[in-house]
Amino acid sequence: MSIIKKQDFIDSVADALQYISYYHPLDFVQALEKAYLKEQSQAAKDAIAQILINSRMAAEGHRPLCQDTGIVTCFVKIGMQVQWDSDLTVQEMVDEGVRRAYNNPDNPLRASIVADPAGRRINTKDNAPAVVHIDMVAGNEVEVAIAAKGGGSENKSKMVMLNPSDDIVEWVLKTLPTMGAGWCPPGMLGIGIGGTAEKAAVLAKESLMDPVDIHELIERGAETTEEKLRLEIFEKANKLGIGAQGLGGLTTVVDIKIKSAPTHAASKPVVMIPNCAATRHVHFHLDGSGPAELTPPKLEDWPEVTWEVGENVRRVNLDTVTRADIAEWKMGETVLLSGKLLTGRDAAHKRIQEMLSKGETLPVDFKDRFIYYVGPVDAIGNEAVGPAGPTTSTRMDKFTDMMLEQAGLMGMVGKAERGPATVDSIKQHKAVYLMAVGGAAYLVAKAVKKAKVLAFEDLGMEAIYEFEVEDMPVTVAVDSEGNNAHVAGPAIWQARIEELDAKMKV
Repeated sequence: MSIIKKQDFIDSVADALQYISYYHPLDFVQALEKAYLKEQSQAAKDAIAQILINSRMAAEGHRPLCQDTGIVTCFVKIGMQVQWDSDLTVQEMVDEGVRRAYNNPDNPLRASIVADPAGRRINTKDNAPAVVHIDMVAGNEVEVAIAAKGGGSENKSKMVMLNPSDDIVEWVLKTLPTMGAGWCPPGMLGIGIGGTAEKAAVLAKESLMDPVDIHELIERGAETTEEKLRLEIFEKANKLGIGAQGLGGLTTVVDIKIKSAPTHAASKPVVMIPNCAATRHVHFHLDGSGPAELTPPKLEDWPEVTWEVGENVRRVNLDTVTRADIAEWKMGETVLLSGKLLTGRDAAHKRIQEMLSKGETLPVDFKDRFIYYVGPVDAIGNEAVGPAGPTTSTRMDKFTDMMLEQAGLMGMVGKAERGPATVDSIKQHKAVYLMAVGGAAYLVAKAVKKAKVLAFEDLGMEAIYEFEVEDMPVTVAVDSEGNNAHVAGPAIWQARIEELDAKMKV
């Protein structure tokens, strides 16, 4: 019999969440390094370089890898011979650990959880409650696997009820391109097969807690049905050419994880959940001897990767740039932004829409300005702003016509692709859409020299800020003629991968 103390469990959860906020799992870092060394697409290679540099910076500075510090998902396996010394439930103890971790003054983490999700969507201010899955197992220990899952990747989850004779690989290959780049590839795909609809989803999420080991599997060969599926999906998914950040390239996924369960004879439920480039999870055990001890990784285990600005880079002063200037920008160009940059995302756009519909004067003049889709982490020390990577731009698509036509916006900065109607609107209004690398939030924040709230302060991290940036790196994803890097890049690289395969077979 082991006695697990309340304080030990809460402290372990809080410490684990702080730990994963700034430490990538080393197996994931090593997988990204392999992808970086292999990559032939310059745009994708640059994106992976920024992710790896950001990873090392976050580990050194003990600051979040990504501004979206996630919704906490916790798998707790409790031994049947465990006794709790606690007046709280397991859910309550996890939630208390979450509160302490996310309100840690040395490294405050962004609170992203809203209550009343179908109604007022009020932020809980402490990122609780967590999503907790509890299993009773044999033994006298408590095993915890805990993750912080970003909304961009979680929103790309897919579920299907296949017929028993349907091909899982075929469904994955058909579905993956529809997910766009909002899940911040390269990352992992977790796939749950069998059980019931909700069981398949839990299996998919739990599979993402496993280490990256696809290259070891390739070397030794597949033995089980799951392993054979992993290898087939890994090979064929990467041949789609989606690439890092959806810009086209050799590596879209660094691993495929699969868990399965027996299911009804008439059913084949399948759920696919991606993990983004800010993969964050850790495991620990409690045996009654005290809180978990998490050993920090060695900084020398990170690869020495540098990212240099190319010769053809375009430096832009946001305070003086004109529409005539942006008409010269071409899809795929690297641009370094300096000057004053507005911010705003979902809640701010919705409020702007409401004000315009009522004929009210907006608190900020957007005419001929650029807006950055971001919800930053609070600053500490001498930081102008905390980690401030881009959020998924497609969520703002429904507001784009309004912002370009009525508010007079000239350009937008975010992550991932825009929808076809939005690309048409950008072309019609001779605007531009620029892409910052998702998963490089701490690196991006270093380009922000000053930050102040201009409007909607009550929205917290979703308020409208004005950043003063210096050499903030972005890519022209949609130029003023409507040329779209997220369409052209993957198409080019899918064709190139087919050519490379053909040459290897000759």
